[in-house]
Amino acid sequence: MNKKINATAAIMGLLAIILGAFGAHALKNVLTTEQLSTFETAVKYQMYHALFLLFLALNTSLTNQSKKVIFYVIVTGVVLFSGSIYMLATKSLTLINFKPLGVLTPIGGLFLIVGWALFFVKTMQNNS
Repeated sequence: MNKKINATAAIMGLLAIILGAFGAHALKNVLTTEQLSTFETAVKYQMYHALFLLFLALNTSLTNQSKKVIFYVIVTGVVLFSGSIYMLATKSLTLINFKPLGVLTPIGGLFLIVGWALFFVKTMQNNS
């Protein structure tokens, strides 16, 4: 499980760097300041959770089952939260109306909160 978590964290971090650079350079002249700020929020949360996943993989106090559950909750949260923000922030560049997907952002945020809460609970339940 740790290998899968590390690989996902690496890909998530790599994509956050690429998207951050893309936003800072390619999108700087085509998005409003507000849209660019929104895009950057998605990048930050994606990177924060890539780092969280690295920490999760290295954590020796949790069972593999706990890591697995937390991993899937966090990845789902990042995809829904950051993914929906990326689409909403760049909707002016496409012909696609992503506005209905705005409901995914708070759902993704809830998944991220649940992932952190599970991490806390599972850490507190550990007897070591």
